[in-house]
Amino acid sequence: MNAERVVFEGFEGVRLVADVRGDPDAWPVLFLHGGGQTRYAWGSTADTVATHGWRTVALDLRGHGDSDWAPNGDYSFTAFGGDCLAVVDQLGKPPVLIGASLGGMSAMLAEGTSDRTVSCGLVLVDITPKSNPAGIQRIATFMQSGLDGFDTLEAAADAIAAYTPQRAKRVNPAGLMKVLRQRDGRWYWHWDPRLIRQERTEVVPDRLVGLLDVAMSNIRVPTLLVRGLLSDVVTQEGVDDLLARIPDATVVGVEGAAHMIAGDRNDAFSDAVVDFLQDRILPTIG
Repeated sequence: MNAERVVFEGFEGVRLVADVRGDPDAWPVLFLHGGGQTRYAWGSTADTVATHGWRTVALDLRGHGDSDWAPNGDYSFTAFGGDCLAVVDQLGKPPVLIGASLGGMSAMLAEGTSDRTVSCGLVLVDITPKSNPAGIQRIATFMQSGLDGFDTLEAAADAIAAYTPQRAKRVNPAGLMKVLRQRDGRWYWHWDPRLIRQERTEVVPDRLVGLLDVAMSNIRVPTLLVRGLLSDVVTQEGVDDLLARIPDATVVGVEGAAHMIAGDRNDAFSDAVVDFLQDRILPTIG
């Protein structure tokens, strides 16, 4: 299905780019990728969901992909959450929020701290409020690996292969150029380096722990956690805590998938999302 490139206005006027698919009158599903990724991280899931009768919006987060870099360097969780709320307001209906890692934390904060209706459902992709610090550090190390750029696309593919040993290494120039940009003869990740230099990871800083605690107590929409069973980010303790805090939450584990589930096992991930939308969301909005 062809995608339409749409520009949304985010928090404080930051310009956010999205690929939009499906009937304009269909119920919206907003996809929020993880830190250091782009809207292309969802594989074919956004297309699959659109073919099942939904309007999908795959967004580049601030500082990522084709969206604006924050002019004031604001990559706080509250800024990402503010962007989520701003885009929701422009969709016309409370969407289903699907957030991976950083996008999932932003969705939880947006849904759980607003005093109005934000979404009609929440899909968290391999992220819980309590995560494994070692897994989060591995994400940060991977992101830092390309701050000085790569000589070749092959070198960038090597870095990706080292981070995702469960996948066969591929050097796909067309795919790599969606997440890299060439400057002065070197290839750089397509996100603002200030994101990682501020030590922005998927862990909420201590000063916001109370806010996250409030958010978790206020999430009342149907919620699905899709967990990669090879992930070193989500732990059973984190899963148990989430299930205890969100009344209408369920979990699907994906075999053969690590943290980036949509890239590791896209078909299984898409099936889990479609089943959730058809079984738990459609009856509430029909």
